[in-house]
Amino acid sequence: MIKLNIVAVGKLKEKYWREAVEEYAKRLQKYASFTVTEVEDLPDDGRQLDEEGKKILKKIKGFTVLLDIEGKALSSEEIASLIADKSVGGVSEFTFVIGGSRGVSAEVKSKADIAISFGKVTYPHQLMRVMLAEQLYRALTIINGAGYHK
Repeated sequence: MIKLNIVAVGKLKEKYWREAVEEYAKRLQKYASFTVTEVEDLPDDGRQLDEEGKKILKKIKGFTVLLDIEGKALSSEEIASLIADKSVGGVSEFTFVIGGSRGVSAEVKSKADIAISFGKVTYPHQLMRVMLAEQLYRALTIINGAGYHK
């Protein structure tokens, strides 16, 4: 079974964000193991990116996908293909990284296997976590031929 991990800076503060991610986590159970790990959002003191980066790097496992506005824009089908192709190649675990509001350290960027973007607009990090969970669910339904993606 595929393992999908999200490593995200900060906590989901509002109940409705948590409930949305929990809903997709429940749906994903049919296709994959799914975990979300939160890394503390540190105060902006000039060193926070490096400190957050060290914490992120301790949590990443397997093929690492960084969500970055400068990354490659992929369609839902392309995200599904990425997961399917890597899985066929022997990858069984994926980690998707969502940085904090100031981004991620250069070291995290350098350790990522690929950087992807959900477009050139900026989303709140809490919403981004929901969107990523939905896209992972969508990707696995595409891979498995379920009718969710039309």
